[in-house]
Amino acid sequence: MANKVSLCDVGAQFRDLEPEITGAVHRVLSSGRYILGDEVEAFENEVAQSLGVCHAVGVASGTDALLLSLLAMGVGPGDEVVTTPYTFVATAAAIVRAGATPVFVDVEPATLNMDPDRAVAAIGPRTRAILPVDLFGHPADMLALRELADRHGLWLLEDACQAFGARTGQDNVGALADAACFSFFPSKNLGAAGDGGLVVTHDHALADRIRMLRNHGSGKERYVHEALGFTSRLDALQAAILRVKLRHVEDWNERRRAAATLYDELLSNQPLLVPKEHPGYRHVYHVYCIRSERRNIIRAVLETAGVETSVYYPLPLHRQPALQGRCRVVDTLREAEASAHSALALPMHPYLEAQEIRHVASLVQKALTQPG
Repeated sequence: MANKVSLCDVGAQFRDLEPEITGAVHRVLSSGRYILGDEVEAFENEVAQSLGVCHAVGVASGTDALLLSLLAMGVGPGDEVVTTPYTFVATAAAIVRAGATPVFVDVEPATLNMDPDRAVAAIGPRTRAILPVDLFGHPADMLALRELADRHGLWLLEDACQAFGARTGQDNVGALADAACFSFFPSKNLGAAGDGGLVVTHDHALADRIRMLRNHGSGKERYVHEALGFTSRLDALQAAILRVKLRHVEDWNERRRAAATLYDELLSNQPLLVPKEHPGYRHVYHVYCIRSERRNIIRAVLETAGVETSVYYPLPLHRQPALQGRCRVVDTLREAEASAHSALALPMHPYLEAQEIRHVASLVQKALTQPG
């Protein structure tokens, strides 16, 4: 076995599915229909059926999915959206781009997802929506957040960009929210060969509004623009590739879960924290993130040995320069701060081999015995 272990081997999917993917690409190129059309509509229908939702709307990226959803919900200047500071910047950036203010509440220590109890204290007269994140592939506590949103008459928008295929009980991510957003960035559990995103919802009016906004604000009548929209359409090429991968994503998620189980067995008795899966939830391990005060030592040992790692996320959103003066903080954010200083992502992808996991785990154990 070569010592080098990739954090995420995106190319392995293409090598595995090359005949199917090249056939799908050829089908689109020969059709001459590259924007929206039958390919995108077919993918939307297949995803909606897979997730058990009424509507799926393809857009240009996960970031656009968040922004268009907020705008379709009427979120705008003067409004506040309760969200988490421990995630990728796109979550808060979409809120700001909509003209609203992100209000940050701390995360649960086990899953690093939004703490519903802390979200209660953040709700005020200007609150319009709650925007939890299914971080690293583990669903947020959508049952508690659904009840909270309903009690206060708020929209519930789920950032499921890292969690395609995850579940809360029998419910797929996206089924309990007013709308949920997915990213098809190449490294995601369901990844395109470029950017792409999706909004799913049971709300017919909301779906129609997002379809209009993604296409310059134009609805059923061409060149009639009901709103100032965007160019945010899922390309037919990406939809065709995603249709191929959609047939395999369940198997890939099971492989990720098996890899996580082996990591757990090898690392659970070590002085560090491994990812937790709440009972009744299905974690799909977009990222396998350990937490240790010796993170920098572990990372140095692994990278010297040719093992790729990454830090998710070194700077919480309330400390990001671009968000200064544009957000509000309602508590200490102690857990988010602690995680930013201790979290380290180990290699995780469907083609990760058991011997590679054992190699990585042995290096982690070695690093934990080193002085420093």
